[in-house]
Formats: sequence, C-alpha cells, structure tokens
Amino acid sequence: MLQDIRENAQGTIGKIIIGLLVIVFAVWGIDAIIGGFSSEPEVATVNDQPITEQDYLRAVQLEKQRRLAQMENADPSMLNEDQIRKDVLEQMVREATLKQDAEAQGLQLSDADIDALITQMPQFQDDGKFNADRFVATVRNMGMGVGEFRGMLRKQYVVNQIRAGIGQSGMATEANATELLQIQNQTRDFRVLTIPASAVVDNVSVTDEDIKAYYQDHTDQFMQPEQVDAAYIALSVGALADTVDVSDDEVKAAYEQKKSSLVQEERRAAHILINDGPDAEDTIKTIQKRLADGESFGDLAKEYSIDTATADKGGELGYAGRGVYDQDFENALFGLKEGEVSGPVKTQFGVHLIKLEDIRRKDAPSLDEMKDQLRAEIAGKKAAEKFAEVRSKLADSAYAADDLATPAKEMGLEVREVKNITRDGGPAPFDHPGLVRQLFSDDVLNGGYNTELVDVGDNLAVVARVRDHREERQRSLDEVSADIRDRLTLEKTREALASRADSVIASLKDGKSVEGDWASYSDQGRNGADIPTPVVQTVFSLGRPEAGQPVYGKAVADDEARVVELTKVTPGKVDKDSEDYKRLYDFLARLEGQREYTAYQQYLRDQAQVERN
Repeated sequence: MLQDIRENAQGTIGKIIIGLLVIVFAVWGIDAIIGGFSSEPEVATVNDQPITEQDYLRAVQLEKQRRLAQMENADPSMLNEDQIRKDVLEQMVREATLKQDAEAQGLQLSDADIDALITQMPQFQDDGKFNADRFVATVRNMGMGVGEFRGMLRKQYVVNQIRAGIGQSGMATEANATELLQIQNQTRDFRVLTIPASAVVDNVSVTDEDIKAYYQDHTDQFMQPEQVDAAYIALSVGALADTVDVSDDEVKAAYEQKKSSLVQEERRAAHILINDGPDAEDTIKTIQKRLADGESFGDLAKEYSIDTATADKGGELGYAGRGVYDQDFENALFGLKEGEVSGPVKTQFGVHLIKLEDIRRKDAPSLDEMKDQLRAEIAGKKAAEKFAEVRSKLADSAYAADDLATPAKEMGLEVREVKNITRDGGPAPFDHPGLVRQLFSDDVLNGGYNTELVDVGDNLAVVARVRDHREERQRSLDEVSADIRDRLTLEKTREALASRADSVIASLKDGKSVEGDWASYSDQGRNGADIPTPVVQTVFSLGRPEAGQPVYGKAVADDEARVVELTKVTPGKVDKDSEDYKRLYDFLARLEGQREYTAYQQYLRDQAQVERN
C-alpha cells in the first residue's frame, strides 16, 4: 500500500493535489486549510461578530480574581459562579457594541500606536525604560499571549476614547450649580427645647400581660438558632515563632549586620530656591559669585529665594534624615561637607543651592538594648520559612486524628474553645465563612471528624472540631421576659416622648408660651459642630417659615425628645469665582457626562443583535 501511495503522489493525481494546495495557500493562507477543519467555539455573537469561548472564560477567570481580591478573607466558595458568568457575558456584549461603534467612527489604533502605549506603561519598565522580558512575563502571568494582550489593549483604548469623549461633553448649567450651592450654604435660625425621658417616666408602665402578649405575637423573634461549641487549633507564624530556638550567635550576627544602618544621621540644611527659567543659570552664577566674595548665604536667601516659608529665615530647613527631601536634593545634601555649598540642583520645585550647616549623629543601640527585638525578628523569619512545612504536617496529623489533643501535642500548640457558634459564624476565627461551613458540614457535625485545615488569614490556619451541638429551639417566656420588658419600656418611652413633643408643638401653634430651657441658634449651617445631628437633620428638613410664622418639628431618641422651632431661612451666598463653585460645577458636568455615556451605551446595547449559543 505504501508503494502505491508513493507512486500516486509522484504521478498526475499527486501533482494536481499539490497544485491545488499551492493555490489555496497563496490566495487564502494556511488558515484556510486549518480553519476548514477547526473553528474556535463561540458563546455569543454581537451583530454577527463572535465572542469566543476562550475570551469569555478568560474574562470570567479575571473577574473571579478581582472579586476575590476585594474580599477581606478570600474564599472561592463564596463566589456565585452563575452570576459571575452572567455579568461577564453582559459586560462583553456591551464592550463589543462599543468597539463596533468605535470602528464605525474610525477610532482605531495602529500597531505603532499600540507599541507606543505598551512601552510607556510603568509596569513594563525598569528604571524608566521599557523591558521586553518584563512585558512578556507579565502578560503570560495574566494567562494571555502577547497578541491577545495587544488586542485587548486596542479594544479598551478605543472604548475609553468614546467614554472620555462623551463624559467630557457633559454640560452643567450655572443655575443648577448656583441653586445647589445656595442650598448647601443655607443657614437657619431656630431654637430647641429638650424633653428628657425622666419627664415622662410616670406615663410608662409595662405589665406582665404586655410581656406575654408581645411574646405570643413575636415568637419567631425568640428562636435560639442552631449552635455549636467548638475546639480548635490555630497555627500562625507568631505561635510558631514561640517554638523556634534562636542562638546568641545568630542574634550577634544579626546585630553586626544591622549595626551600620542603625546609626542615625541628620543634617541641618539651608537653601536658596529660584525658578527654573531661562534666567536661572545667570542668577545662579550671580549668587555663587557673591558667595565667593564673602556675602552671607542667609542674606542671599532672603534676597533671591522664592521659598517664602524659609527665605526670611535665611533659607533654614532644620535637621532632617534621609527620605525627607526630593531624591536629587537628598543626594546633593548628603554629599556635602559641613559648611559647603552645593552646585545647582534641579528638582520639581525649581533650582536649589544647598548649604550644609551641621551634622548630628546618634549611635546605634547596643546589643543588649536590641537583643530581644533581634531575637524576635529572627524567630519570626524562621517561623515564616517553616510555616508551610508545619502547616502540611498539621493538616495530615489533624486529618488522621480523632481528636485535637494529639496533633496539638505533636506541634506544641494549644487547644482553645469557642462557644455558641451559629451558621452565621461567631468570634474569631469563626468569623471566617469557610471555616464555619466546614464546622457545620455533616462529617464534622454528625460524624465526629475534624475540619480540614482552613486558611483564615495571612499565615494563619485553623483546624476545629465540634464539642457540643444544640439544635434550634424556641426560647421560653421566662428566658426572654426581661429582654421583652426592656424592649417595651424603650418603645413606650419613645411613644411618650413623641406624644409630649406633639403636645408642646400644638401649644406653640396655638400661640401659647411653653416654658423650658430653650437653646437658641442663629445663622447655623448644616455642619454645626455643637448641634446634635438629629437636630440638624430635623431643622433642615422643615419648610420655610411663611409670613413670620415659625415651622415646628421634633427629633425623638430613646432617652429624650427635642422640639425644634424654625424661625428664619437665609439662602447661602454663592461666589462663582470660588473653588467650591468650580468644584461643584465640574462635578455636575461630569455627572451629566456619565449619565449621557450610560444612556449612549444602553442605546447601543438595545440596538444590537445578540445571539447566545
């Protein structure tokens, strides 16, 4: 058979086949052959353009990582996979409509534009220069190829162009900004009468019948949830460090290594700062000549320096160590000898001449002073390096044991206990949802097993077991009667206070005088620091007084009620040249731009033909 194939391949039929392949490759490329046998699966099409399964799954994975990063304790089991997939697909559909719209408007980036964007990204640079190896490694760590990343960047950039274009086109009206600022800066005149709970205590009583009736009407509020008492072992770097031996030689070696860096040096500097303009070089030369002629650095600082905070003090900056000044300034200062003046030093603030006035040093602490700190640092470092190994041993030991005492003894750890843990959690470490789910799993709750070792924080792992399990039950009236009495007393006190406040307001509206300790306030704004928040909220929720007639309101709390009499409302002053006005105007414009962009995006989405596979 092989001989027949060889002969046919060299004959007329073979030549015809080869000729056809050459024509296909030349006209359509090799993708015409490969694509004929395979095509990438699609999850949807948007206006006949595909969303591939590969792109979709990658987007889903990235969204999972983003949501996990937002969790205080990252737990993949807390993610709603179905919702994530739904959200991601909808987002990809919207992005596709925006990309198509951008292409229709001619908003596209060339390959050269993409190259320029990539080379300017800080995450791909070393010392301010593009590093191709870092770029490739970063992209691969994202689970993407270079071509895919370039495609994603191209899409995001043009979409952002549309977003920015529409967002920046938002317009705010001066009338809206003025009106809002007038409301924001509005002041009010009012007075307040406080009614304490003691004034209504005689009107508040709770009987046994009231308690019984409340209990019968709210039995669902007095269910004791299912609970467990749990024992647990916590493995942490800190706990592990307590078991680590650190020799005196190690402490001494660490001290010698750190000693030089522990010497603190501060330098007292003065400077002359001038603008970095076309005359800067001439000005610097003039100052340097006058210094060489014996004039005082401080006098020249007063004459030339544009640093208004230090010029009158002769340019004095005081003592400072490293890490305080701009890097170029610091390098120049710490390269000077005492009394020496630097050459011109350029920073973002301008051009400096720096004089080193004095140097003071503080010697490193002694070994005796630092040994406890160094020992703890060394132990912590050793524990961190050892943590993964010990964690693995603890996981194996706890899995094989039918208690926690055995693995705790093996690892030199303490067995602790927490009571009254519900399915909603309990005190730390049982505030971690993953650990709580493990604790209430059938194997642990009913089978008597230990939980798996659960990472509840950075370098903190916990294994637990149930000590006692209590099913949900109805609490008796005797158990909860005291709580009910307190609750009803509070409710009735609030009702009595509200009723007393209403009576006061009714008397005031009838023109009667109400005696009491009234507190008066004039021209008070919304941020009155000395006024209780409930009072401010009440005052600024009332309508304007008409025809000189006050407007009344009340603020009722558990322990007091306040009657508010509003007498005057003064519109806030608006300065259209102020920073407050400009910020508000810009904010309203951005808000309108965002609204227009959202509406435009929804329009494109509504017009799109979307088919899900």
